Amino acid sequence: MLPGTGADVAGGATGPSDLGAVGTPGIAGPTGMGVDVWWMRLGRYGLGQWRSLLLILGCIVLTVAMDVLRPWPLKLIIDNVLEGEALPAPAGWLESLPGGASRPGLLAWLTLGTIVLFLVGWLGKMVQQYLQVGAGARMVYALSADVFRHLQRMSLRFHGRQPTGDLVKRVTSDTGCVRELVVEAGLPLVTSLVTLASMLGVMWNLDAALAMIALGVAPLLGVCIWFFAGPMNGRSYAYYACQGVAMARAEQTLTALPLVRAFAQEDREQRRLDGAWRDSDSAYLRLTSSQLQFKVGTGTVSALGTAAVLAFGGFRVLSGDLTVGGLVVVLSYVASLYAPLETLAYLSTNLASAAAGAKRVFEVFDRAPEVTERPGARVWAGAARHGMGAGHIRFEGVTFGYEPGRPVLRDLDLEGRPGETIALVGASGAGKSTVLALIPRLYDPWEGHIALDGVDLRELTLASLRRQISTVLQDPFLLPLSVAENIAYARPAASRDEVVRAAVAAQADEFIRQLPQGYDTVIGERGATLSGGQRQRLAIARALLKDAPVLILDEPTSALDGETESVLLEGMYRLMEGRTTILIAHRWSTVRRATRVCVLEGGRICEGGTHDELLARSGVYRRLSALQCEGGAT
Repeated sequence: MLPGTGADVAGGATGPSDLGAVGTPGIAGPTGMGVDVWWMRLGRYGLGQWRSLLLILGCIVLTVAMDVLRPWPLKLIIDNVLEGEALPAPAGWLESLPGGASRPGLLAWLTLGTIVLFLVGWLGKMVQQYLQVGAGARMVYALSADVFRHLQRMSLRFHGRQPTGDLVKRVTSDTGCVRELVVEAGLPLVTSLVTLASMLGVMWNLDAALAMIALGVAPLLGVCIWFFAGPMNGRSYAYYACQGVAMARAEQTLTALPLVRAFAQEDREQRRLDGAWRDSDSAYLRLTSSQLQFKVGTGTVSALGTAAVLAFGGFRVLSGDLTVGGLVVVLSYVASLYAPLETLAYLSTNLASAAAGAKRVFEVFDRAPEVTERPGARVWAGAARHGMGAGHIRFEGVTFGYEPGRPVLRDLDLEGRPGETIALVGASGAGKSTVLALIPRLYDPWEGHIALDGVDLRELTLASLRRQISTVLQDPFLLPLSVAENIAYARPAASRDEVVRAAVAAQADEFIRQLPQGYDTVIGERGATLSGGQRQRLAIARALLKDAPVLILDEPTSALDGETESVLLEGMYRLMEGRTTILIAHRWSTVRRATRVCVLEGGRICEGGTHDELLARSGVYRRLSALQCEGGAT
């Protein structure tokens, strides 16, 4: 099997995670992401929704204007209707309204004005909320798409070390950090600043002393933010990480469910998942505790400020320096003033959550793909020049390994010409699967180079290179799609007739037509509803339909019984005709048909020739053949 293509077992990932570890919240991981950087990197996703943001800003201005005007009808009712004082000059136009010169008429108009201000304000808030939901969703979709695209470019080594469930959470959940930043932190920040400026301006004109008292609590709110922001940030990251672990364990168990059931380990896996969720719950409770302490602190500060304004304002009314209506307006503005101040304080909670999600997202972004396209890489055009004669593969002095200092292949030379079938044999760990993984550039060699039709693979675009290669694995990957869609996966535009012809050539048409909906039957995850032979025939049909000049066969029949293998061999030989085929096979029934057999040992080709030629020698191949005849593993 190609390295890195196997599913992780329930016990966890195959190696240490490449990304941030649980238990190190707040510590810069491989991203090195500073607080002054992450929000700028996320901000470009917000700028992509600039039209919606402009409309939202318009709604904010409208809503704040209504909030500023809302206390004034009540002030005029108290001072000018109930107390009988003359209307202030800015409100003198009310007397020109029908009945406005009388107290009952003025009361009616002021009451109506209160209703209008309320309705217009709420209409602005509803439109703003609607626009925010849509803009936030589009930001998340854009970020999720970029993370998913980046993950698809990462090496199989990366995916082999990182739990799939954790990666799924980074794509589907952690990307919500952009919504938290822009919609739940950025827009409330703008709203609060606009509201503060408006309220302070009006309060200053009403009573500068009361305005100063109201603002006196701002430093205390700053202290609350400084004191609680650090713990909330760290605990938010820890909570996100614990959720990722829980999702990873659930995904690993469900992926390896046949193994779990075969060894009756359901209770053990349930305990493991329960433990992960308990850790997540504990992390969430610690985060909630920090948030509640923060809210109690800011609420206490706001209450102290309100009490101070009420006491000082009451003395001002008693001394005749302020009207009752004026005090009501000031108190209303104090409530409106502290609301945005508390919002600004609470923003640290949203920012902590957004920073935690952003850190996990950028841990993915900042992990560079190992295999990349060179600037100016060209599209492979060998097929256009040579037709089906294209597909000449050459390894020259290739050295490669998965860990530094531990090469798997050493100075390997190998050549496969169009129409040839090259069989790779050797003991486990000799480097056979590694050779196959290098052809489609799943990895790049440390030294030497690999060429397709005389062109170094690194000079070609990845997409055009991989379009020239078909692969049939020991465990074929099938998706929970229809049979026809699985066959046409490499050529989605293929017609139904082309799909059927490929299935017929792969000896698959007969069993497909016996399925409930024939070619439209949706198969289970990884083809679980089909037998091993049926899955392999679909994989062969898929490779036939792709019709690529280079064919990779990675032990395609080793997991099948002899009778099923004999049925598949005819379709495989048809698939190999006219193509450059490089295969790994442990069964000599497949190796015998190879044009050339290459024996790998210690990362090098130690023997080469036909099956009969190698058997005639007293070398490694003959020893491996004898072991197989005795029933030993090769």
